Amino acid sequence: MLTPSSTGPVLITGCSSGVGHAAAKLFRAAGFETFATARDPYTLDDLRALGCRALKLDVTDEAARVSAVAAVEREFGAVGILINNAGYGQYGPLEEISLDLLRLQFETNVFGGLRLSQLVLPAMRRKGYGRIVNTSSIAGRVSILGGGAYHASKFAIEALTDALRPEVEPFGIDVVNVLPGPIATHFEATLLKDIPETGPDSPYAYFKTRLAERMRKFLDPNGSDVMRADDVAKVIFKAATARHPSTRYNVGIVAKLGYIGRALTPDRVVDFMTRRNIPVIKK
Repeated sequence: MLTPSSTGPVLITGCSSGVGHAAAKLFRAAGFETFATARDPYTLDDLRALGCRALKLDVTDEAARVSAVAAVEREFGAVGILINNAGYGQYGPLEEISLDLLRLQFETNVFGGLRLSQLVLPAMRRKGYGRIVNTSSIAGRVSILGGGAYHASKFAIEALTDALRPEVEPFGIDVVNVLPGPIATHFEATLLKDIPETGPDSPYAYFKTRLAERMRKFLDPNGSDVMRADDVAKVIFKAATARHPSTRYNVGIVAKLGYIGRALTPDRVVDFMTRRNIPVIKK
């Protein structure tokens, strides 16, 4: 395992709660100089008390991105490990998701992490070492109705990671993807809040009700396939500190087996099965 002295500081996005929060605690406990970031820095008070450096960072804000990376580089010369974790899930029928909402989904889940990667790479290259860990999802390999916007953003992370990795490897920099299955975090509350409300006359009114019910059940903390944030944070830590990391880590049984089942099942069968679980219209 790589040590704090051999890697340098860790910069983590999306640390207000959930996986990012758990990861920041884990890195700090292991002795890493840890920069925890969030849009609201007051949500980082407990991490600051543990010794983390707290930075305000909205990953969709260019000035904030530049400022966060510059703050680390001023003191340490380069970011040693970048954990692109910030994100949320825009759910709902694609017909009713505005392009502005779709753009925001990509600005947060895709462009924010890619831009931060662009900002840390020059100093990593000068140092001859760096590690970028992208938190993707099984949603980046399997797409179902009601989650098109979110799934598209995660598919994009998969594609960008696979392209960036061989581009920067000659400079001593590695890029790794972590793909969790369902996690018991505040993700569900945000997801349900962001389903577009278009009134009772919407042709998708029934579908959206069933979609919300399905996602509550899918992300139920008591579910046998639902992981804790700490479980995912441990894999992120492994991906960031392994001397010879895998290119991707599937976390949990859903992530490990879901994409295999999807690859082996014909599209029309998948359509039928998912519509049965989340009916579009009331029979």
